Amino acid sequence: MAQGAPTKVKKRKKSVLKRAAQALVRGDRNRADRTRVRSAIKRMRTALAAKDAKAASELLGPTMSALDRAGAKGILPRNTANRYKSRLTVSYNHLRGSAKA
Repeated sequence: MAQGAPTKVKKRKKSVLKRAAQALVRGDRNRADRTRVRSAIKRMRTALAAKDAKAASELLGPTMSALDRAGAKGILPRNTANRYKSRLTVSYNHLRGSAKA
């Protein structure tokens, strides 16, 4: 369904209307959470691409936390969140290792 498109409800039962309203609220919340996670990933990737170890170390914790939360809530599939976490951590460790050398 397109973003922001109205939901068509065929039945006019009270419970159906309530479920439709709940679906809209949950959809908005999930969209906001998904945007928050994606923005955190983009900020982290930007810091890694710029080879800014200090900024990356500051962003690592909040980004991992956001991915954990998204995986637990079902906003992202759990394995997808874990894959993102793994790849970002490997990149961060590589950057940190090259900064020390």
